[in-house]
Amino acid sequence: MARPVGQRVDRFDPIEGGLEMRRWVSLGALLALLGAAEGAEAQGEARGPKGFLDITFIAADPVGEFGQLVDEGFGAEIGGGYALDPDGVVSLRADFGFINYGHERLQFCSAFSCRVGSDISTWNNIVFAGIGPELSVPAGPIRPYVGGTVGVGYFFTTSRYDDDYDYGYSTTNFDDVAFQLRGLGGVKLRISGGRTPVYLDFGAEYHHNGVTDWLREGDIEDQPDGSIVIYPNRSDANLWTIRAGISIGFGARPAEHVGRPRRGRR
Repeated sequence: MARPVGQRVDRFDPIEGGLEMRRWVSLGALLALLGAAEGAEAQGEARGPKGFLDITFIAADPVGEFGQLVDEGFGAEIGGGYALDPDGVVSLRADFGFINYGHERLQFCSAFSCRVGSDISTWNNIVFAGIGPELSVPAGPIRPYVGGTVGVGYFFTTSRYDDDYDYGYSTTNFDDVAFQLRGLGGVKLRISGGRTPVYLDFGAEYHHNGVTDWLREGDIEDQPDGSIVIYPNRSDANLWTIRAGISIGFGARPAEHVGRPRRGRR
């Protein structure tokens, strides 16, 4: 059954995000230079991991037209990278993440009595995935990095109905897919060594989703006859995310094995 779509039009004043992005890039470059100086002193002590598994929590800050109507969001991201050179300077990374940027809950009386209630929860979400290069300074306990990915951002709004007798009924009210470009930078701080070193990972990403259709809280209206009217927004849907989590390396060579000549077979 087709649902009617409202004709509401929202107008926005654009907000520049380029200045913020340049600040983060400058910070990443400074961290990379500091790490390079330390790496020059520590060169030959150890070789960095061949790859990483990253698990981070993220906070999202919508910007521009998107940020005028949407507050902050929260989610999680899992990713990984594999070194393309022996020293781990250039890596290929891939990641997958989830952000919730809005939630509303409606409460109704059940068909029997208002003593037994029913809830409808609506969630506004973004799922994103991408792949791309990453450059890092692999030597020393401080590991700055910068990179970028190409991928997709999937914007979708779902509603779920729960009561004391029925659980798990949900539907997707609206969705859209955007071609996504992301720029990222950050620093990893080593807290344990060995062949499987563990790092604290702090970073930021800029998500460029371009013009996308999306919903916010209140964009779905219930009608007296049980139907709904949807008021989609169409605008740039760009945002910043701040990341904090852990990064687990694998395939690292301890310091005592680096630079040691190999013995030939007798």
